[in-house]
Amino acid sequence: MSWLTHTLNGLAYGSLLFLVASGLTITFGLMRTVNLAHGAFYLLGGYLAYDLATRGTDYWLAMAIGVVGAAVAGMIAQRLLLHRIAGQELPQIVLTLGLALVIGDQILAHYGGDPISPPTPPGLTGPVELGALVFPKFRLVLIGIAVGLALLVSALLRYTPIGAKVRAAVDDQEMARTVGIRVPLIFLLVFGLGTGLAAFAGVWGGAFTSLSPDSGFDVLLLALVVVIAGGLGSIPGALVAALAVGLVEEFGRVLFPGWAMFTLYAAVALVLALRPQGLLGKGAVR
Repeated sequence: MSWLTHTLNGLAYGSLLFLVASGLTITFGLMRTVNLAHGAFYLLGGYLAYDLATRGTDYWLAMAIGVVGAAVAGMIAQRLLLHRIAGQELPQIVLTLGLALVIGDQILAHYGGDPISPPTPPGLTGPVELGALVFPKFRLVLIGIAVGLALLVSALLRYTPIGAKVRAAVDDQEMARTVGIRVPLIFLLVFGLGTGLAAFAGVWGGAFTSLSPDSGFDVLLLALVVVIAGGLGSIPGALVAALAVGLVEEFGRVLFPGWAMFTLYAAVALVLALRPQGLLGKGAVR
């Protein structure tokens, strides 16, 4: 039974990684905008919701404010800064890295450097008993949310008029403009969706692993691994990669405690050696 528990733990952690990576695969994988501030927006949403919830605000309202607040902050950054350097990867790296440091320093100044433990969502505390298996209810729900979010975002991008406009704007901006698609508005909304998803992950991830001002870069690194191993711009690929990373990380810690990180990154390196385009990414057209 312990193996089943470890498997569920790995899937739950992988689900959290997918929540973070889903926003990054949209902004980085689809829009080709290098956003190293993604982990900072994860922290921004998590800390904002934590602050409001501990002051007596209803948990769900605090979560909504945290997510919307981070999404709006992301849209402001995209509109004022990032859209001026579209397609320029090095300036994007420098700018978003600086933005991440500014947000991280502000969080450190306001909340201090000690980790915080945001509350578990109401109604999801305590364990679930499935025969001999006892597992936290919150983590099981997290797995379901990750799968549901993957289906929702995939359907949104593939089957809706909004998704068609996003794909058209990403594939050929000039052609999209000629048919009346407002490309800057599309990119603004997509970037806001990406940072909002990062904030949502921060709210729920904080209840899973706690939050600290320096944890944003750790989350960012793992999200980049998931996005690249899954295939740039592929939501299903990000889900598969995130669950795989979660399982490898969990069993690596159990079986090879001193080699857990090596086990994880060796597996990622092997995947990229065999499939440079990622698990479900599209190969380069020759």
